[in-house]
Amino acid sequence: MNLLAKIRDKQALVGIIGLGYVGLPLVLRFAQVGFKVLGFDTDAKKIDFLNRGESYIKHIPASRLAELVQPQGDGQRFEATQDMSRLGEPDVLIICVPTPLTAKREPDLRFVEHTARLIAASLRPGQLISLESTTYPGTTEELLLPILSGNLKVGDDFYLVFSPEREDPGNPRYQVSTIPKVVGGVTPICQEHGVALYTQVVGRVIPVSSTQAAEMSKLLENIYRAVNIALVNELKMLCLRMGLDVFEVIEASQTKPFGFQAFYPGPGLGGHCIPIDPFYLTWKAREFDFSTRFIELAGEINTYMPYFVVQRVAEALNQFAKPLKGAAVLVLGVAYKKDVDDFRESPALKVINLLEREGAIVSYNDPHIPRLTGMRSYPGFDMTSTPLNEAVLQQADCVLLVTDHSAYDYGLIAAQARLIVDTRNAFKDYHQAHIFKA
Repeated sequence: MNLLAKIRDKQALVGIIGLGYVGLPLVLRFAQVGFKVLGFDTDAKKIDFLNRGESYIKHIPASRLAELVQPQGDGQRFEATQDMSRLGEPDVLIICVPTPLTAKREPDLRFVEHTARLIAASLRPGQLISLESTTYPGTTEELLLPILSGNLKVGDDFYLVFSPEREDPGNPRYQVSTIPKVVGGVTPICQEHGVALYTQVVGRVIPVSSTQAAEMSKLLENIYRAVNIALVNELKMLCLRMGLDVFEVIEASQTKPFGFQAFYPGPGLGGHCIPIDPFYLTWKAREFDFSTRFIELAGEINTYMPYFVVQRVAEALNQFAKPLKGAAVLVLGVAYKKDVDDFRESPALKVINLLEREGAIVSYNDPHIPRLTGMRSYPGFDMTSTPLNEAVLQQADCVLLVTDHSAYDYGLIAAQARLIVDTRNAFKDYHQAHIFKA
């Protein structure tokens, strides 16, 4: 049976490399529609969790995983492994590894390249490789293809596509099955295989002319958001100076039934996409003697926002004759967005870092993140979420709301805190003098 027939009959073994916020939902969806899935990850703790049917991601229930790891009528649906020598077993390999930035804001593709070399070591005829990690246009054909080719010919012996992930962690409205999938192939036959694969798990597949077009489409999606967030962040700073409420202005503007989409300001960008992806394109554009000035300006504004928040904290404390140095600041919410347990690239990390550099005594509470440990940008972080109660609120010189989780009792916080700095308009219904916007 050829690969297309295996995919259409759901007889293909699907391998997913990287079992995080992108890879794990794919595991669930492919298994749900009838495929057997072999998951790969380098984190031994993740592997142990998953093979016990336990979830380490808040919005993915363990019950769904437990069903997959238990042998059923035709055997176990999902297995996780660290053994990369097994990459030759799946008929389909989907790459969902991180694509961060270096300290100089240049693309860091070491995880993609390393994964490609591992695949190449056991690549066999009849396999389909799909890269989902966000990257600059040209990565699939300029980086992956030369590594994978070897003695095998793309389009004849194996198939290579790029299909960007569109996962939105914690969003109950949009899941893998309901988010349209863009697919670009290295060759027309590669494209055919990629479309056949994703048609099995999503409601709509959008073929594009090349892997480069698919790569660029993902960047455009996130650059669009980054630029518009930068715009409202800049307007927020202006409105505060002018004595206006930018959130009131946005709400009024979005009553126009055409030509306007609401974006909201905040303490800075967070997550694994929007703070990073635009810089993949600005880097690649330099190869073509092109300066992406609009994107870079938006990046400057968004990068500045944590500094602006700390400045507002200092100004607010000053109103109470309290210097920032030595002030007890309680940060509420360190996740990069509300109601998730993900703090990758969260602006809260930069805010905490800046506050501590200014001499503030910082603690945090986040109902979804009990412990805040070091990441690439802040390797020294090791903090534990403090309980949120009346005594803790009363003891803080300033309560800084960074992430507006639904679990917070905003009435209690407004009543008990001496000073509040709100970066999310979470206290819009409370009009007390001790609440400042940032």
